[in-house]
Amino acid sequence: MEVSRYQKLASRTLIAGPDFEIPDDKIMIVWNALGLAGEAGEVAELAKKGVFHQRGIDKDKFKKELGDCLWYIAALCTKLDLDMSEIMRENIQKLEVRYPSGYSSADSVKRVDVIE
Repeated sequence: MEVSRYQKLASRTLIAGPDFEIPDDKIMIVWNALGLAGEAGEVAELAKKGVFHQRGIDKDKFKKELGDCLWYIAALCTKLDLDMSEIMRENIQKLEVRYPSGYSSADSVKRVDVIE
């Protein structure tokens, strides 16, 4: 398939924007979620280049990017009226149930915390 033909056919599904009004407080949730995704991508890129491109692990760069991730997480918690300490506590409780003796592949497959 020609590139220009693909582009034209794909454009059939483009939208100008949502067909509903987005409240301002919801826009900031999306803005911060996208910011978090972007910063997480930068962390992933540091890991990829550090390991697979053999550039080494630059802890200072990781610290900066992880701090940016944390900022977006805090922003989302604020916008969603969630308490970060509660999220952290509940995450540890979930992990203690899932991995009672620390991480293991068997417990990862078993997933005792998930009801199916």
